[in-house]
Amino acid sequence: MIDTRMIGDVRVTRIHEYSGPTHDPKFLLPDLSQELLESNREWMSPHHWIPLMNKLILTVQLWVVHAGSNIIVVDTGVGNRKPREGMARMHNLNSLVLEWLEAAGAPPDKVTHVALTHLHMDHVGWNTRWLDGRWTPTFPNARYYLPQDDFLFCESGRNKQEGLDVFGASFEDSVMPIVDAGMSVMLKPGMEIGDCLQVEDARGHSPGQVAFRIRSRGEEAIFSGDICHNPIQIVHPEINSGYCIWPDQARKTRMEFLASSADRETLVLPVHFGNPYAGFVRREGAGFRFEPLLW
Repeated sequence: MIDTRMIGDVRVTRIHEYSGPTHDPKFLLPDLSQELLESNREWMSPHHWIPLMNKLILTVQLWVVHAGSNIIVVDTGVGNRKPREGMARMHNLNSLVLEWLEAAGAPPDKVTHVALTHLHMDHVGWNTRWLDGRWTPTFPNARYYLPQDDFLFCESGRNKQEGLDVFGASFEDSVMPIVDAGMSVMLKPGMEIGDCLQVEDARGHSPGQVAFRIRSRGEEAIFSGDICHNPIQIVHPEINSGYCIWPDQARKTRMEFLASSADRETLVLPVHFGNPYAGFVRREGAGFRFEPLLW
């Protein structure tokens, strides 16, 4: 459930909330044909796709960054006991994420920053927990960094439009309690978090999605949110997820991200990839391939 790697002087730890064959390919990646999926069977199976079920593997994970005296949680998963009736796999979870965070050296009261790539329900859930009859900030001494354009999109009510239920009830139970407590900071590209995370524009999947880049002692890693849901989008970057709000911008962002990651040899730390959950983008001819990380 916990893997750790050093990026220069920065310690990065992966916290596993859940993983499994959850999605029909045509639902998660509607641009992906069955023929194209079959042609990638050799490397996609069994860690990213289960052919016998024809289901894509989807993981939900949190990342913890230790940099000097700062302890930063990047994205906060689904959360426990969150009512998600429309998403059975996320409804009323009861996991040990808090215990795993403590085991990783990030007990909630010691976390200094919470950095969110975007505000979809599977990235904000552990912002809060049910305590004393209300949704209470999980990390009481942290500042929570919320992508401003995602927040404004939801605050205006556009997240409730048909087809945008991926924001769901999480805005009310996992975002607004943070804002109401005065613990939020509105996040824009170009900012820095905790003296180690550079905030970069990654919009398209959501209106305000960002990525967080670490640089330390000549090494780089990037928390990429949902620029890619599945590594087949590295090989075929024209493929969007069904949740991309601005499809053309999502493809543009993905292409720029892949080129930069390959050229800079940046370790890519996404939220949803299957085992081993992270890796490198390598150039192959005119395109790209995925090289899994050996933890």
